[in-house]
Amino acid sequence: MIPLPSPFEIHDRLPLTLRQREFIQSQRHAVQNIMQREDKRILIITGPCSIHNTESAYTYAENLAKLKTQIDPSCLVLMRAYVEKPRTTAGWTGIVYDPHLDGSFDIEKGLMETRKLFLKLTDLGIPIATELLHPLTYPYLSDLITWGCIGARTVTSQPHRQLASYAPFPVGFKNSIDGNIDVAIDGILCARKGHTFFGVDNSGHIAKLSSSGNPHTHIVLRGASSSPNYDMATIRGVQAKLDKLELDCRLLVDCSHDNCQKDETRQKEVFFSTLENIADGTVDVMGMMLESHIEKGNQPLLSAHLSPNRSITDPCIDWAETENLLLWAHNTLQKTTSCQISS
Repeated sequence: MIPLPSPFEIHDRLPLTLRQREFIQSQRHAVQNIMQREDKRILIITGPCSIHNTESAYTYAENLAKLKTQIDPSCLVLMRAYVEKPRTTAGWTGIVYDPHLDGSFDIEKGLMETRKLFLKLTDLGIPIATELLHPLTYPYLSDLITWGCIGARTVTSQPHRQLASYAPFPVGFKNSIDGNIDVAIDGILCARKGHTFFGVDNSGHIAKLSSSGNPHTHIVLRGASSSPNYDMATIRGVQAKLDKLELDCRLLVDCSHDNCQKDETRQKEVFFSTLENIADGTVDVMGMMLESHIEKGNQPLLSAHLSPNRSITDPCIDWAETENLLLWAHNTLQKTTSCQISS
């Protein structure tokens, strides 16, 4: 057994400044305003499937920061900064657990490097989106997160629903791998209620935690193992279920995973289709998520020439295509707004 520093100790070594805290709070409110239709922009979450090199992640964030300035009038952009990876059977579990990529599992180093990166991204003006995977990781990083996700493998987990109810930021629930959307709706309903549950406080002690519920939960459509689910019929069917429950909940479309049938080149098809639906106002979708890195594709972890700029998990589109897609979204939405004003 190797003891780890408490969340308080890690925060003490790498604290948030007041300016950083205010920025994060403002970005959380911006996402909430999009969910509540008070902000007419769309939400775009883009970044690597998983971060395995912090320098490469920062380079990606620098590119995103430049682009963000151009498209901010129409798109609120968050960086997908996933540092924990769920595995169906086995595999690399993320930079938090194995930062050296060699099975040494230097978790303290992983926590420190992740927090350092998140602080640097915040200084750069990049809001952070990440998956809430292990409840014990949460107190180390939660103060830096703008948007959280409960993944397809944990959407039915009670501890994850309780964690989402406790989070002070918006949380998306993905449909399950087999395409079941009802479990995501159940997760939203559960997380919007208050809970009392086991957790870890900042001192590292097991504690009784109480939440008042998180009103800013929503669905993420990520496709099913058998077929995509970003089509109009599915979206309208989900909206009908939400209306029946009197649940005000907008949708986010994940352009990767099973919506592109695990072919990264097809993410643009999902992106364009969803953007068209948003622009013509036929569905209540608030945005999209992309898996994107500096270089396209992916590579095996044990590659002799491991690139810091290419994914070691799911294949991603490259930066050039990402930039083109986001600029296309901005221009399309600007034209739509101009037409609405002129009419």
